[in-house]
Amino acid sequence: MLSPRPCVRLGPLTTLGVGGDASFVVDATDEANVLAAFRWAKERGLPVRVLGGGSNVVVADGGFDGLVVRMLTRGRTFTASDGELVLTAAAGEPWDELVAEAVRREAQGLECLSGIPGLTGATPIQNVGAYGQEVAETITSVRVLERDTLATRVLDAAACRFAYRDSFFKSEAPERYVVLGVTFRLRLRAVPSVRYGELAQKLASDGGEPTLARVRELVLALRRGKSMVLDANDENGRSCGSFFVNPVVTSERALAVEALAGEAHMPRYPQPDGSVKLAAGWLIERAGFTKGTRRGAVGLSTKHALAIVAHEGARAADVVAFAREIQRTVREELGVELTPEPVFWGI
Repeated sequence: MLSPRPCVRLGPLTTLGVGGDASFVVDATDEANVLAAFRWAKERGLPVRVLGGGSNVVVADGGFDGLVVRMLTRGRTFTASDGELVLTAAAGEPWDELVAEAVRREAQGLECLSGIPGLTGATPIQNVGAYGQEVAETITSVRVLERDTLATRVLDAAACRFAYRDSFFKSEAPERYVVLGVTFRLRLRAVPSVRYGELAQKLASDGGEPTLARVRELVLALRRGKSMVLDANDENGRSCGSFFVNPVVTSERALAVEALAGEAHMPRYPQPDGSVKLAAGWLIERAGFTKGTRRGAVGLSTKHALAIVAHEGARAADVVAFAREIQRTVREELGVELTPEPVFWGI
């Protein structure tokens, strides 16, 4: 029988550690729990939010007046054939554990996504990516629950309409579906994907064969060096990871930004459509926010300008105010609009 818990503090359930209470919380350990939770909320006219690992959400100090469903479903299946491995995982599967298992099975396609916190169900929503790889490259389908009808559907990759850190779920229908499971198609015993300069340089300097296991090891080391791996003892640990998406601009705008920054070698990453991706962290630092910049109980990570850290005593309002200050300054100084990566609840 479903037993929602009343008045649950949400801050401790997120990596940022800020935010007020939810009216009710349900720990959904299987899909029957998920369905029952939505029915329970619908009968009472309550809004519903789904919480995974809490690594990409900023909860308002006033909390959430509704039901929060914690996605704790588990289950993985692996089917190998014709040099490929089809991997299906429940939404509540811890992401890095899944990546580690894929690498252990010598399945290529997720190795550069090692160390990313959170759960598998969140990965298609924002098309999670890092170090030159993104889940859109390997996702074949996503199984979902439609909130209005409480019916389940399977959407193929094309229907997900993946884009850079974006998808149909995020920008077109954010309240329509709940992800229940994700299926990936990986290549067995293939060489690792190394398209990111920093990672390629590290592999080259270390020498040796670039195996999947070695790539995973190096990605984890790079992420730890930037405080981008969850660690309770890290002074930069209370964050959402990258707080802003790397902006994609026209080639003309990129030249204008370079002129405003007064830098002859601004980091830029040309895209297939002729646009240019800029480095949000670089822009933030050029706008005057150096690593470790503080505004009371919040500030930038001492290791990575893209991460906003909530120190002891921080509130959600402090985090949002600092993020808006950064956005405003980058816009005024460099003419670029930074888009936040985390989801905001009640803000």
